[in-house]
Amino acid sequence: MTQLRRQSLVAYGEPLRETIIDCPTPRGSEVLVRIERCGVCHSDLHLQDGYFALGNDRRLDITKDRPLPFTLGHEIAGVIESAGPDAEGAAVGRRFAVYPWIGCGTCAACRAGEENLCSNHRHLGVAADGGFASHVLIPHPCYLIEYEPLAPAFAGPLMCSGLTAYGALKHLGDHAQRGPVLLIGLGGVGMMGLAIARALFATPPIVADIDAQKREAALAAGASAAYDPADPQARRAIVSATGGILAACDFVGSDRSLQFTTGVLARGGKVVVSGLLGGMFSMAAAMFAIKAMTIEGTLTGTLAQARELIGLARAGKIAPIPTHARPLAEAQAALDDLRAGKILGRTVLTA
Repeated sequence: MTQLRRQSLVAYGEPLRETIIDCPTPRGSEVLVRIERCGVCHSDLHLQDGYFALGNDRRLDITKDRPLPFTLGHEIAGVIESAGPDAEGAAVGRRFAVYPWIGCGTCAACRAGEENLCSNHRHLGVAADGGFASHVLIPHPCYLIEYEPLAPAFAGPLMCSGLTAYGALKHLGDHAQRGPVLLIGLGGVGMMGLAIARALFATPPIVADIDAQKREAALAAGASAAYDPADPQARRAIVSATGGILAACDFVGSDRSLQFTTGVLARGGKVVVSGLLGGMFSMAAAMFAIKAMTIEGTLTGTLAQARELIGLARAGKIAPIPTHARPLAEAQAALDDLRAGKILGRTVLTA
C-alpha cells in the first residue's frame, strides 16, 4: 500500500514532525490527490500556535475538535491518484487545484454556495488534514478545479492567498470604481491582491507596507504608489494625493493597520478586512456616521469565485507573484521564515 508522508502538527506551539501512515482508499465520491505543490500561509502559523490574538492579552482558542497529529496546508495543487466509484469525472492522472473551504453541505451558508462561511465546516488544513503531505483525500470532485496551463506553484496559492484577495476586492463593490484602491500589507495575500487588482480595475492600486523591499516589489509589479504606514507623513500624503480613499483592503488585520486605513478614508469610504494578525481596534462610534464609513470583514471566497479566479489566471490576466519552492521536509523552516517576515511572495512545498 502507498504510504502517506506528512509534516504533522503533533503539539501546539511545537515544531512540525514527520508522520507516516497508509494512504486511505477513496470511497463513494472521494478522490485521492497526490500533492505536487502546497503553499505556506500565514494562517498556518495561527493554527500551529493554537490561537488568534484578540488584543489585551486575550486569545481565541482554536484547538478544539482537532485530533493530533494534524496536517496543515490548504493551498493545494496535485494529480488524481485514485477515486471512489461515485467520483464522476475524476480521471486518474489529471491535474487540479483543490478548493479547500469545504462545508457541511446542508446549512444555510452551504445552500447559498458560501461553504467558506460554514460553521460546521471541513476546511482542509483547518478542520480536516491538509496539504503538508504527499497525498490528501477530497470528499467530492466538485472541489477540484482544472488549472493547466498554469504552473502548480501558481495554481495552489490561488486557492487561499489569491482567493482571499479576490474575495476582498469583490466585496469593495462600486467603491473600487470611484478612485484608486488602497491595499494594506504586501505579504502573499497582498501581492496577490495587487496582481488581481491590476486585472479587475482600470486604475492601478496604491499600496502600503512597513517593509521597503516589499514596497519596491509592489512598484515593480505595477502599483501606482507605495507608502510606509510607519511614516508619520504617510496619511497626509495619501489624502493629499487622492482626496481620501474610497476603497481599501486590509490584508494585515491589526489595530495599527486599521487605524492607518480608517485614517485615510474619505467620507463614504469602505475598508474590507481579511487579515488575521490580531489586536484590538477601537474608534469613536460617532465617526461611523460622520465619515459614513463601512468596515467589513471577509473570509476567503466561494467555490464559484475560486473558479472565476482560476479562469482569469488561465486567460493570462493575472501575473504570478514571486514564489519560492522548498521540499516538504522543510515545512517547519518555511513556517519559521514566514513568522520572521523573511518571505517575499509565497513559499510552496514540494512533496
